[in-house]
Amino acid sequence: MNQYETVFILTPVLSDDQMKETVNKFKGLLTDNGAELINEELWGMKTLAYPIQKKTTGFYVMFEFKAQPELIKKLEVNFRRDEKVIRFLTIKNEKYAAEYAEKRRNKFNKKEEA
Repeated sequence: MNQYETVFILTPVLSDDQMKETVNKFKGLLTDNGAELINEELWGMKTLAYPIQKKTTGFYVMFEFKAQPELIKKLEVNFRRDEKVIRFLTIKNEKYAAEYAEKRRNKFNKKEEA
């Protein structure tokens, strides 16, 4: 199993319930296909660097997970089919990137506890 990070942007016209439902849909897709979800971060509404589909903001969501490489194609096909997703990017974490991600998670968790 490889470690991956995927960030996707959801359209800003969604209600909070619709946004959470979409996030849960993709989380379910990962876990139902044998992926191990390591971390999930909802970054909230952010301004885009440039307009996408005439929208200037979007909900950012990041998943960090371990999965078989075949699952990535299935995940990205589902991102493309869902009209609520306006952009996505999935990367494979190499050894040093995985270590950095763990440090970043620990730092983020300490801030939340304080």
